[in-house]
Amino acid sequence: MRCGAGASTRDFWTRHLPVPELSLEGVVHVYRGGVRALDGVDLRIGAGERVAMVGQNGSGKSTLLRHLNGLLRPTAGRVVIDGTDMLRRHVAELAAIVGVVFQDPDRQIFAGSVIEECRFGPRNLGRSRGVLAESVEEALAHTGLTGQEARNPYDLGHSRRKLLALASVLAMRTPILVLDEPTTGQDRAGAERVRSIIDSVAAAGRTVIAVTHDMELAAEHFERVVVMRSGSVILDGPPGEVLDEAHREHLSSTNLEPPLAAQLATRLGVRGTVTESGLVAALRSSAASQ
Repeated sequence: MRCGAGASTRDFWTRHLPVPELSLEGVVHVYRGGVRALDGVDLRIGAGERVAMVGQNGSGKSTLLRHLNGLLRPTAGRVVIDGTDMLRRHVAELAAIVGVVFQDPDRQIFAGSVIEECRFGPRNLGRSRGVLAESVEEALAHTGLTGQEARNPYDLGHSRRKLLALASVLAMRTPILVLDEPTTGQDRAGAERVRSIIDSVAAAGRTVIAVTHDMELAAEHFERVVVMRSGSVILDGPPGEVLDEAHREHLSSTNLEPPLAAQLATRLGVRGTVTESGLVAALRSSAASQ
């Protein structure tokens, strides 16, 4: 997956790993102690979709995320991949389909060098030597870690360890990529790199799901936004609808605000615009028509 998602990458997905549909059907999850983290969630994510999940801490986002690759199992309901209940899938099979990057890289990284961290996943999935080498090289290039292969991960700063955790999952070339707060803890350059990776993975036809508090990221790089509150989905749709000022009350109920561009658009009398580029285009169009 070289920057720009080359033909060899698309051929890889077509031949080996078709992108599946993913759905949650009435999913309930109750933790020990009685905390009901998910309360009957119904959610369908089509092949190749980009979905951002937003909501305050404790709304159920991360619990839902951990159901997507079998780290957690539903108390009730089911998680389905291409019509098959996840409970019927082996853990190794799920690992080849859904790659999850945790918010805290130190919960994910364990190898003694950057290169070994990136090799571990694809090697365990049985990738051929050529595919393994290519996928690791591309993952390191995407994350800006080329030249750091021999370094101990814990000699890297936190933001770079987070990029390494991302690289280790990118190298697995899973058809579904799940990110937990991917821009948190990143400087501006790191956040831009993450955004570029999301766009590149999506351009290759793969599904990208992100849990995030970064409303600009959700508005600008995802085609669908799911808002959660108290273990339930309260809004679900395109960013231009979900993050519009018209839904401020719903967003505020889960401690969210529309992106700054959406707030400015409302004050300027421009509706349905939630991104900076969209606002600029709308203002230019308005000025040209006057």
